[in-house]
Amino acid sequence: MSGAGQPDLATRFRRLIRIDGPMPVARFMGESNSLYYASRDPMGASGDFVTAPEISQMFGEIIGLWLADVWQRAGAPGDAAYVELGPGRGTLTQDALRAMAQHGLEPEVYLVEGSPALREAQARAVPQARFPDDVASLPEHRPLMLVANEFLDALPIRQLVKTQSGWRERMVGLDGDSFVFVAGANPMDGAVPERFADCADGTVIETCPGAAALVEDVAMRLANQGGAALFIDYGRLEARSGSTLQAVRAHKKVDALVMPGEADLTAHVDFEMLAAIAGQSGLTVQIATQGEWLGAMGIGLRAQALSRSQPARRNEIAAAHDRLVSPEEMGELFKVMGLTGGGWPPGAGFGA
Repeated sequence: MSGAGQPDLATRFRRLIRIDGPMPVARFMGESNSLYYASRDPMGASGDFVTAPEISQMFGEIIGLWLADVWQRAGAPGDAAYVELGPGRGTLTQDALRAMAQHGLEPEVYLVEGSPALREAQARAVPQARFPDDVASLPEHRPLMLVANEFLDALPIRQLVKTQSGWRERMVGLDGDSFVFVAGANPMDGAVPERFADCADGTVIETCPGAAALVEDVAMRLANQGGAALFIDYGRLEARSGSTLQAVRAHKKVDALVMPGEADLTAHVDFEMLAAIAGQSGLTVQIATQGEWLGAMGIGLRAQALSRSQPARRNEIAAAHDRLVSPEEMGELFKVMGLTGGGWPPGAGFGA
């Protein structure tokens, strides 16, 4: 939303492109999402999308149980802190804390949130929470139990495109008043991984420097301070070519370039790259699909127990379970990456 007398973001982007030339996809995505999240609560039926914690309490409860289990097997350190990145309305936090408390784990809570609207909702949902500005502001001398659900997908991506003249950065330019993708002028061949060097013209590849830097920072903290982390997002287990940039508005996909600042821009997470980065810090890295992990953690039994205690909601609970674990819904597309370090044991639910 624009303030009084301020042009909307699309108007400002058009002016900047006409003056300075096309802008990188990363800048277009980053500034669009910065405004988008700062100006609204985008979640729920009246918003633009629904995340797993809003689908069912079972999701957050399973995360809380995972953390409580690995915490107990690490010796139940009394100073461990719970950290959540991009906590939405605080729903996952509430459900996870409730499950942890049942196993004697009642940690201090740190919620890292850049949206003023969502931070207000989180403060109401979790009054005891503290709100550091970023990961760098988290405690440095205590174990961390960190959760990031659908956080990495909204970080700005960099795209490269193969042209007849070689690899170039993919940019956003103008065709009249319409935003369009164009190739930048500077050669980028040196930034392309060997596996993609000989791709056909028009091929697009993506990187996410922000996600790489964040996971590296978290991994170093876990190695030095001890602790565990769960990164849950939609993405790929192996790097592939192709643009995954997409936009959602009112629960429907829209053109990613049409309404900057008014739609949620996301891209698939490259879990292969992130796992390699975390492994460089000596962490135990485990990855599974969301459906596999939730199933191994006992979500089916939890759904049965909820149905027995709330028979009037049996169909609703079954539908939520299927949405979270079914391969045709979120079960295959979403991945779960577990990290443990600093003497903490591997987490449950990932198989051998």
